[in-house]
Amino acid sequence: MGKVARVSGPVVIAEDLKDVRMYDVVRVGELGLVGEVIRISGERVTIQVYEDTSGIRPGEKVENVGKPLSVELGPGLLKSIYDGIQRPLDVIREKSGDFIRRGFSASPLDETRKWLYKPLLKKGDRVSTGQVIGEVQETSLITHRIMIPYGVSGTLGENSEGEYTVSDTVTTVRTDKGEVPVRLKQEWPVREARKVMHKLPPNTPLITGQRVIDSLFPVAKGGTVAVPGPFGSGKTVVQHQLSKWSDSDIVVYVGCGERGNEMTEILATFPELLDPKSGKPLMERTVLIANTSNMPVAAREASIYTGITIAEYYRDMGYDVALMADSTSRWAEALREISGRLEEMPGEEGYPAYLGRKVSEFYERSGNSRVVSPDERFGSVTIVGAVSPPGGDISEPVSQNTLRVTRVFWALDSSLASRRHFPSINWLNSYSLYQLELSKWYEKNVAQDWQSVYAESMAILQKEAELQEVVQLVGYDALPEKEKAILDISRMIREDFLQQSAFDEVDSYCSTRKQYGMLKTIIEMSRCQNEAIERGVSMEKLAALAVRNKISRMKEVREADFQQYFEGLLSEIKAQVGAVEA
Repeated sequence: MGKVARVSGPVVIAEDLKDVRMYDVVRVGELGLVGEVIRISGERVTIQVYEDTSGIRPGEKVENVGKPLSVELGPGLLKSIYDGIQRPLDVIREKSGDFIRRGFSASPLDETRKWLYKPLLKKGDRVSTGQVIGEVQETSLITHRIMIPYGVSGTLGENSEGEYTVSDTVTTVRTDKGEVPVRLKQEWPVREARKVMHKLPPNTPLITGQRVIDSLFPVAKGGTVAVPGPFGSGKTVVQHQLSKWSDSDIVVYVGCGERGNEMTEILATFPELLDPKSGKPLMERTVLIANTSNMPVAAREASIYTGITIAEYYRDMGYDVALMADSTSRWAEALREISGRLEEMPGEEGYPAYLGRKVSEFYERSGNSRVVSPDERFGSVTIVGAVSPPGGDISEPVSQNTLRVTRVFWALDSSLASRRHFPSINWLNSYSLYQLELSKWYEKNVAQDWQSVYAESMAILQKEAELQEVVQLVGYDALPEKEKAILDISRMIREDFLQQSAFDEVDSYCSTRKQYGMLKTIIEMSRCQNEAIERGVSMEKLAALAVRNKISRMKEVREADFQQYFEGLLSEIKAQVGAVEA
């Protein structure tokens, strides 16, 4: 047992602490504050404390727990709300009030609740790491698969159905070194990535139901996304939409250092949201980790790792998991503050020199993988990281280091948000490096000409940006008819396709088939107009066609009725444009 020698905010120097290892958890002071060893120099140890250190004085005891910062993984994670070091906030509120009492801790998983365990293997079967030996119905949406812990293989002992708590031994595995008990829960150190057999190429899109994302800038299952944007540009709403509508099985939402009222809104609204596919509460497949800006800064740094470890655990069961991190800028600010208190040499803008490595290590834990198991089981972790650059300047270090390792960039634009264009993803600045890899999936599952429709629409939007400068100089009326037509079609793409209301019952979600139909309709209109212009028809006559009103109302048409509406619309476009005389 050691003692406190020096205190500097969340950083504590302890002396006489023997047999301690890097990243071991320690208890600091008479209150037993949770901390983690981050530097060892002889018998002087530097600790980052995950709670407020006010009142801690030199000479108070420091006790080594003897294991790294870990999370408990088992039935009961879903529907839970945790802080950055996996303390259950709802349980703590019942016992200590609205604010977390210092030194107070509670079990992350309910130790008293009994779960009905159904075995899948029998006594005497050979088992190895990651093998599923039984199931627990965790929620009405998700079946929790009980797996053999990492590094264990041998012969299965008695494995019978029954009701167990997470700490009860449900079976044993006889190994070369003796019997190993298997419980419903496991522990895993948060800073260590869970192992996989190998990672697979990203060839399946994560369907989000948001047109600008799925059609123009898609993300693959197991992919990485950076969503930088200034205050008020809609980062949180984009992540809400992805949490609600994306075709992932599990959602892990990490609120890292955001304002308290923003996290309160999330905690209040998520339990009320219904999963659109099942009609059940969305929380039945969601884990929330809330670490607001007024919580200790070191816990903010840990919250990201807590979230990704939980996501990897469900991936190992064979689920597709989406991790929403809002925002990694606050996490980087926590790194900067702790680095400053450690008196480390600062890098650009005061961030630690190892910022790029930390960001890379986090995003590298994503991926579409074959998990460690004797049976072929596949799962994925998709990371969507929001970045909050000061003043919206993405040249700052956090944004640049994030863009270096992520393959999708959704550039949120404050000027689009101020014009009430949502989602405010700028189609000229954004990109997806998964586009070509995913085009085969779209061509096979949606339409053969998906890639050509996408390419043509992007070309029109880019051409519009070039023409806007000319329009400002010479005016719209001075443009040739063909260039007027480009401006007309690009306006349709922007207003009738890219704009999407998150609060409209019909428009909140748009299937890929409807997205294709909407974009195909606009491109067909473009082709017919160009043919008419070559016959000498003016844009003034084409702008008066009645079919335009039907095109603008495509987003209001329900999925069940859209195919018929789409086919009728194509016929009307050809008939009406073809009937216009020069």
